[in-house]
Amino acid sequence: MLGCTAALPTASPRLPHCKKMAKANITRDIIHRQIKERGALGFERHYHVTDPFIRRLGLEAELQGHSGCVNCLEWNEKGDLLASGSDDQHTIVWDPLHHKKLLSMHTGHTANIFSVKFLPHSGDRILITGAADSKVHVHDLTVKETVHMFGDHTNRVKRIATAPMWPNTFWSAAEDGLIRQYDLRESSKRSEVLIDLTEYCGQLVEAKCLTVNPQDNNYLAVGASGPFVRLYDIRMIHNHRKSMKQSPSAGVHTFCDRQKPLPDGAAQYYVAGHLPVKLPDYNNRLRVLVATYVTFSPDGTELLVNMGGEQVYLFDLTYKQRPYTFLLPKKCHTSGEVQNGKTSTNGVSNGIHLHSNGFRLAEGRAHSSPQVELPPYLERIKQQANEAFACQLWTQAIQLYSKAVQKAPNNAMLYGNRAAAYMKRKWDGDHYDALRDCLKAISLNPCHLKAHFRLARCLFELKYVAEALECLDDFKGKFPEQAHSSACDALDRDINAALFSKSDNAEDKKGGGPIRLRATGRKDSISEDEMVLRERSYDYKFRYCGHCNTTTDIKEANFFGSNAQYIVSGSDDGSFFIWEKETTNLVRVLQGDESIVNCLQPHPSYCFLATSGIDPVVRLWNPRPESETLNGRVVLDMEGASQANQRRMNADPLEVMLLNMGYRITGLSSAGAAGSDDEDSSEGQVAVPHHRTHGHLHLGRRHPRLRGALLRVRRQHGIWETCEVLEAGSQQGLCHRCQRVGHGRARRLRGVQAPHAQPLL
Repeated sequence: MLGCTAALPTASPRLPHCKKMAKANITRDIIHRQIKERGALGFERHYHVTDPFIRRLGLEAELQGHSGCVNCLEWNEKGDLLASGSDDQHTIVWDPLHHKKLLSMHTGHTANIFSVKFLPHSGDRILITGAADSKVHVHDLTVKETVHMFGDHTNRVKRIATAPMWPNTFWSAAEDGLIRQYDLRESSKRSEVLIDLTEYCGQLVEAKCLTVNPQDNNYLAVGASGPFVRLYDIRMIHNHRKSMKQSPSAGVHTFCDRQKPLPDGAAQYYVAGHLPVKLPDYNNRLRVLVATYVTFSPDGTELLVNMGGEQVYLFDLTYKQRPYTFLLPKKCHTSGEVQNGKTSTNGVSNGIHLHSNGFRLAEGRAHSSPQVELPPYLERIKQQANEAFACQLWTQAIQLYSKAVQKAPNNAMLYGNRAAAYMKRKWDGDHYDALRDCLKAISLNPCHLKAHFRLARCLFELKYVAEALECLDDFKGKFPEQAHSSACDALDRDINAALFSKSDNAEDKKGGGPIRLRATGRKDSISEDEMVLRERSYDYKFRYCGHCNTTTDIKEANFFGSNAQYIVSGSDDGSFFIWEKETTNLVRVLQGDESIVNCLQPHPSYCFLATSGIDPVVRLWNPRPESETLNGRVVLDMEGASQANQRRMNADPLEVMLLNMGYRITGLSSAGAAGSDDEDSSEGQVAVPHHRTHGHLHLGRRHPRLRGALLRVRRQHGIWETCEVLEAGSQQGLCHRCQRVGHGRARRLRGVQAPHAQPLL
């Protein structure tokens, strides 16, 4: 047994000459930049954001001027101006390089500002804002006046999007479920509905975010309620509507006619493959899934989504991948096969197909396939990962395997080992990632014994019980010497127990395709067109874990670097997280707010990051000098922070509210990601705030009057609410304000008075 007393290295060993070579390259590139003007842009892109810069990233300055939460940030194209919008209904334009406030103006909004955008090709003169008062305003910064006011939406406006190709046009997404398009050249000064999500998803759907592809402005991505992200072809939508108007029979319809709001091919959906199946469980636990931010990579080939209630996902728009579905035809016509899940754009689904004789070799028993040897430095990384696994350091093992996989993408052993680490860690989505790794390992080595067995276990954990049994039976046929092993017998017992003890509400996953979720009420009804689009959705390429996004519905995630080398995201714990894009490894965590980091906007050409959140300030981050003292905002225990956020995502909503208020819940801190089912034990002990400046709340583990008040607020006014303690004590009532930030039709609550909270001695 390996000893586990010493911390294992988390980075791959560098070759002796790498550091010297890197210095020589930088020197050479600087010379080329000086003598070749054409090389300047390439130099800027290559050294925009680098690993040494990320390791030295720290706080440069705080920009003060707002009196409320700063909900949105926006750089201009050149990067010499930064605009911010706030709960105080003001927008401020900053000179971020000199830390100066250039302009502050009241926008005319009567509620929180959620989005701010510079209009392209306007000389940074025109600024657009959207707010919770359902209004979109256009401002002329040179005269500090609001020149246009649009009031077409009927619910909160969450995002504005612009496109360089159309300098007079912009779009808005609002919680009335509409995507509206605006043209400032039109004399009517009214917007038109580009996309009506309520026609597809019912009246309760809410649009939360949108963005335009920077390389092809015809494509618009939209995030809304639920796990699906939508990509629309604006040009096709407009052409479809023009043809409908020009058609002679446009106004004549028979009883059976149905006019499609969108033409075929104008929309493509994307979803993390395991989330539709998880929806019933999440709904039962009052856990809401909603896309809070979407953005394209600089080259327009990738789409990044911050999925509220879950993780951050990256979708490849070029090499699209179908979700792994499990089909069980009544009769077997062909032998099953495992593929890598890749598909062309013709809509033909690949993936894993489990037939009655699926996964069977053509003849006889399975025999090991020869493995390609790893280079020595990758072999060392694999050994480090194995040691971390033996020490039950699952995240560290996953990161090391991921480094090796990036360099050796055709090594089945690495995928199989990483799958085992995912299955042990058991964070949200880990079993689906493990299933993907098992399938990849089997596609590279059809005789990979452990990958076959782990595949059956993953199917069971993902609630595909019948498919898991079939996969296990196939495993026994391929590897008869393992048929009566203790692990095989244990899984067999688990599967059979699950088959005989299905609950009344369990969904039947033996249907001919992905599970369909149809609400019963008319307001929630999902159209047939929507069901088809969901079934044709594409799966993610990469998943990024560690942050928490359950409290606000404006939390951003962004690409960082000209080549999109890094991913950044805010979090409910007041930190922001930085991952390597290709390995998905977490490389840096920094404390960016006293409560929640919502906004992260990278500078267009410098290694410079602007962030904001609940605090009424904008923070600027850049690489600090090596001579600077220790950065106190660095979160050194990144794995501990990630584990705490996983617990936070799976916590009871009341506990989440208390955590966001700044209170510790000791019963929660020691629980695993799955938590305890015992209500009394999970309630825990509430301690005093550890980083908020509000008054102390003396509250024991049993205080039914106060707990009941908080629960009533939660049940009556939506699922996602934050609760901020303003004042509490033995003689004063507990005054707090609750703000609903992401569910249903609830409105902002002010001055809610809870019962008196008496100190418990």
